[in-house]
Amino acid sequence: MNLGQLSTTAMGVMPHTDVDRALELALSLDVPFWPQLPLYSFYEDMYVQASENFPGIILDEDKRTIKFSKEKFYKELPNIIENYENEDIFDVSNNYSVVYPKFLKKDLSSYSAIRGQMEGPISFGFNIVDENDRPILFDDEVRSFMYEFMAKRINVQLKRLKQKNKNAFMFIDEPGLQFLFSALSGYNDVFARRDIDEFLAQIERPRGIHLCGNPDWDFLFGFDMDIASIDIYTNKKVIPLYGRSIKSFLERGGIIVWGIVPTNYEDFEGETIATLKKLLNEIWNVVLKSGIDRDELLSKSMLSPATCCLVNKDKEKTVEKAFSILKKLSYDLKEEYRLS
Repeated sequence: MNLGQLSTTAMGVMPHTDVDRALELALSLDVPFWPQLPLYSFYEDMYVQASENFPGIILDEDKRTIKFSKEKFYKELPNIIENYENEDIFDVSNNYSVVYPKFLKKDLSSYSAIRGQMEGPISFGFNIVDENDRPILFDDEVRSFMYEFMAKRINVQLKRLKQKNKNAFMFIDEPGLQFLFSALSGYNDVFARRDIDEFLAQIERPRGIHLCGNPDWDFLFGFDMDIASIDIYTNKKVIPLYGRSIKSFLERGGIIVWGIVPTNYEDFEGETIATLKKLLNEIWNVVLKSGIDRDELLSKSMLSPATCCLVNKDKEKTVEKAFSILKKLSYDLKEEYRLS
């Protein structure tokens, strides 16, 4: 897998309503992806996309809500099981993404890699609630099926992407990981560790986890994954404290995507390429004290925006500027460290 070397990518969610413009921006990065556009359509929402064909789901497009019915789950489950070998059930259909089919029609063979994404089971299970307002993550029967269903969806998408580029990989988007340690339920980090380990074991490599949040970082870097995509701009004071976990992850062959360029208007306006470069080097210098070799760190590092952002007053303009800054920052750092 030809990744690292401070190449650029980004998370899937973008604020655009111009489909072609969003795709053009995604394709401008070293490792492009298919954008998710929730401001364009309710079905572009990452949780709605992940819910496609999941038994028991109730969507209300007018109210823009997604809920779950246990009765509906049991009614629809037999049909899903009967058609379990039909990959179309698990892929993202044209009704749930206007960008995904456009992306797959492109010639993507010249890129070093391409990327897809799907909401992960922890986040999906926390956010989707049943008729009693109870997250389905806490339902033992539903949770077991959910992990298997999501693994199948990720594998089917990865298979399609690899037909376009042999180095394709997936982000499993898991912002919900940060809530595992505060959730007042019987589903704690011990159970989650077991379930996520089993879940990842079902997913084809390369596999990565992306989150814009502040989880237990030792917990995150302990997973058997190939790529970790993290928001270090927001967590700049926290990440350097976990140098040993980062070192262990890199030594196992892992790649870190450092989310360094802010996309919300206020933070972005307060930064420049120089300040972001300084911040990134300061973080790396602290991490290097754990014994990581700088060349190894750089060879296993990618760069991305810090987060997605849908609420800027200038709509997509700041996000587009962030993409531009990201590419310039990558170029400058490659020149500084003499990377090809």
